[in-house]
Amino acid sequence: MRYPDGGGLTAEERVRREQVRLAAADLIEAEASDREAARQFRVTRMSANRWRLVLAAGRPQARVSKGPGGARCKLDASQLRVLQAVLDADPAAAGWSDQCWTLARIAEVVHHRFRVEYTLAGLDLLLHRIGWSMQVA
Repeated sequence: MRYPDGGGLTAEERVRREQVRLAAADLIEAEASDREAARQFRVTRMSANRWRLVLAAGRPQARVSKGPGGARCKLDASQLRVLQAVLDADPAAAGWSDQCWTLARIAEVVHHRFRVEYTLAGLDLLLHRIGWSMQVA
């Protein structure tokens, strides 16, 4: 499963993660320390502490997942398919004389075709989401 399809997790993995969060909330409400909760559920102490603070504030969303993290993709599924096809075709088909894609070239294609701007770092993350890596063999 790719990241745009739910944070890289399958439905079963999301359910399991939610069960961990609920069990951790029960443990925290039973006065366990952050260190103990972190160790038992194999998360960082920072995560356990964050859960504790949200629970202590009495917020109803404390036990519910916020969903996959990170920024939303600026391109929709059909645009990602078009981008994939452009990248598969090769740079010459897009107007460059050599056979190398660069982040700057891909950013130019994305801006020209979809009127969306990405930083080079953001574009690198996007490419990883669709299974591409900017490595030269």
